[in-house]
Amino acid sequence: MDKVEMSAKTLEEAVELALKELDAERAEVAIEVVSQGRPGFFGIGGEDARVRVTRLSPTESLASQAIEAVNTVLSHLEVSAVATVRSSGDAEIGPTIDIDGEDSGLLIGKRGETLNAFQFLVNLVLNQKSRGHLPVIIDVEQYKERRSQALQTLASRVAERVVSSGRSVTLEPMSASERRIIHMALANHPYVTTESTGEGQGRKITVRLGKGQR
Repeated sequence: MDKVEMSAKTLEEAVELALKELDAERAEVAIEVVSQGRPGFFGIGGEDARVRVTRLSPTESLASQAIEAVNTVLSHLEVSAVATVRSSGDAEIGPTIDIDGEDSGLLIGKRGETLNAFQFLVNLVLNQKSRGHLPVIIDVEQYKERRSQALQTLASRVAERVVSSGRSVTLEPMSASERRIIHMALANHPYVTTESTGEGQGRKITVRLGKGQR
């Protein structure tokens, strides 16, 4: 059973009955209020509250838990922002949560370092509730999307420079996710190849001519 409608004197009671019927937790369901109900006059003419409760898919459930975790962390940080689900994810990619609001820019930091730390913290909170889930992606005002586009443009320009000059170019240190964007952007380039060098936070990408192009 994935969906059930329940009635009770109060909304809370109706929700609890539905959760028992589905054998589910609140984070695992979507709750739709069919009727708020009304108490009536001296018990006459009243109407029970009614809810429709639907069990979420595993990715939808994870998205729901992620929103709850993000809002908890935002509350502790006293950051004025709102979290929404951009994508519920699928069997291979976890959900993406967007954060927007007056203070949301504070969560980005230099080169997205604060955002990466925030994402790590949210996933840590989720791991305490349910281990083995797909990593949840956190974005602020679509920063990661804009950064990805900027890195792809950078990769293209650097490749052109390497081809025209014949000299290798080493980029500034980047996170693993950003290095992957560069690698992927140039993976099928006919004349250049990429490699990562260095260790830890100092790890960089070098773009050089491919074999036969020296």
